Amino acid sequence: MSTIVNCPTCGGKSKVKETNGTTVYDALQDEEVIKKVGQLKKAMQKYKEKSEALEKELEEIKNA
Repeated sequence: MSTIVNCPTCGGKSKVKETNGTTVYDALQDEEVIKKVGQLKKAMQKYKEKSEALEKELEEIKNA
């Protein structure tokens, strides 16, 4: 299991490797997390649009 720490240069999550007394920080690129966040944003936008349409429909029913 890799050791995960915050990079002192950029502050991002990084794997740490030590070779001959030299510490190397290897940035993590988690494409799966980025993909899931995009999917969640799209789902929330659809939910918001549907909710607004239902609120508008409810308002029309109340005013009728």
